[in-house]
Amino acid sequence: MPSVGPMELAVVLIIALVIFGPKRLPNLGRSLGQGMRELKQSISGAPDDEQAPQPAIGSGTATEKPAEPVEGELVAENKA
Repeated sequence: MPSVGPMELAVVLIIALVIFGPKRLPNLGRSLGQGMRELKQSISGAPDDEQAPQPAIGSGTATEKPAEPVEGELVAENKA
C-alpha cells in the first residue's frame, strides 16, 4: 500500500480549499478535531485532561460588571 506523501497531502488540501472556501475550512477542521477527540474519549473511556470544562454562556451572577462592547458591535440599551 503506497504511503501518503507531502505532494498528495497538498493536493487534497488545495481541493478542500476550492470546494469549501477559506471561510468554512477552519470550522470544518475544528469540527473534525472535536469529532476525533470525542471518538478517542468514547473508545478509551477516560476524559481528556487537556480541555478544562468551560462555564456556560450567561451563567454569571447579576453583580458582575458587564463586558464592554467590541468596536463595531451593536449594543441594545436596557431602558428599565
